[in-house]
Amino acid sequence: MADAQVPRIHLPGVETEDRVVLDDDVIFDEDNTHRRKSSLVTSEAAALARSYHNTACFIHKLLEGQRRSRNGADLVEHVQPSTEEPDQGANRTDVHSRLLTKRQLSDMAWGVRELSKHLGGIRMKLQVRRIFILTKVYDDSLIENTREVVRWLLSEDRETHYTVFVEETLRHDKQFDAEALLSGHPSRADRLRYWTNDMCRTDPQKFDFVLTLGGDGTVLYASWLFQRVVPPVLSFALGSLGFLTKFDYSRFPETLNSAFLDGITVSLRLRFEGTIMRSRGRGVARDQHQQKGDLIEELVGEESEDHRTHVPDGSYVILNDIVVDRGPSPTMSTLELFGDDEHFTSIQADGICVATPTGSTAYNLAAGGSLCHPENPVILVTAICAHTLSFRPIILPDTVVLRVGVPYDARTHSWASFDGRERVELKPGDYVTISASRYPFANILPQGRRSEDWVSSIRRTLQWNSRQRQKAFKKWATAKDDDDDGHDGDAGDRKT
Repeated sequence: MADAQVPRIHLPGVETEDRVVLDDDVIFDEDNTHRRKSSLVTSEAAALARSYHNTACFIHKLLEGQRRSRNGADLVEHVQPSTEEPDQGANRTDVHSRLLTKRQLSDMAWGVRELSKHLGGIRMKLQVRRIFILTKVYDDSLIENTREVVRWLLSEDRETHYTVFVEETLRHDKQFDAEALLSGHPSRADRLRYWTNDMCRTDPQKFDFVLTLGGDGTVLYASWLFQRVVPPVLSFALGSLGFLTKFDYSRFPETLNSAFLDGITVSLRLRFEGTIMRSRGRGVARDQHQQKGDLIEELVGEESEDHRTHVPDGSYVILNDIVVDRGPSPTMSTLELFGDDEHFTSIQADGICVATPTGSTAYNLAAGGSLCHPENPVILVTAICAHTLSFRPIILPDTVVLRVGVPYDARTHSWASFDGRERVELKPGDYVTISASRYPFANILPQGRRSEDWVSSIRRTLQWNSRQRQKAFKKWATAKDDDDDGHDGDAGDRKT
């Protein structure tokens, strides 16, 4: 392909040093009527196309830029970022992955996967103005680190006047001492602000960049706060393990200068969307001649047009894993596992762990699951203490939609947790839908380190394949060697 024919992708606030070829788009096939049986709320599906084009997620802006390029739009247009504050609540429309058809979900996953592949080979220059800082506020040493980073960002030595957001709990924290940071610097007064959980959920486009100070748990909390749109996340290693924290805090001025001036390399990490589905009938017979409800029949059997068996009750986007277990019950759980429109298996175990590739080194690893590179587009399913000898961990493509349910005849209730948070009770007849999220986690990587960085981290933190090296064989002595040395042991034996 000639150089003049290669499209350059532009979007508000982003420049790319290299040209990028994206060969396809995320296309939703309106003619495809195949839908998963999960008691869908059809009124939400109509908003799908509108939300895709109006999203504030910079990943979907790239996909939208690709779509415009393929439709003949100006390929070299560059729009400068707005200097105004984003409208409050501009991204109101949420489209859940469980509402997509099988074809739509496959196209979405493929589009994000291809975009991630291309982003790994370029540097993106972001026009950063508003920076979100997340730290463990209960750790006194990290509060001092946070104060140091804020002071550096607010300094008049910076060419750009950044607006810095820190957690609301630091407003009156004596160790953070916001008054001392602002005293004598009138220009800083409007540039130090405070974020709340509601702001992350309702107005995530307010932030251009996220900094985390802590360990992997702090990064997971950032993913939890931004349930839909996630700004690019740069993580400084101040925790224990460091699978997700790639940057040395002692060099934070050089790291931030490089990110803001030279650009960043982004890895898109797969996230899951988990939705709690509550049974309407709770398995109670509607008349004396009708049998008690059957979860398998409800989910993969014939469905009447005017009757929906389940209703959604909360949806969560996670980065690590979704676990359904026995909770406080002393007996094991009985669960049903479904994939798309098939019943996979019945499970009798302490529970089941459904992990992303990022979460393969967490609970999945402890339960005996496989280690998986975070760029693999897969779903890892691992039983927790299964009461069988044959339940091996399995790896499924990210286009499969899983459902884990509690059958109506189960002896006990089960409990679902999402990245270790929001523990929810599942009663008989309830289930959890698990699918790939439309909103991946944009993790910033050090330059020149991609696959080798992950392998190094599991070597360092888990001592992967670490053992004492086997000694080499010593040279075997031969009869000729004995003769050369002047020894004739065999002859001496014969003479005696």
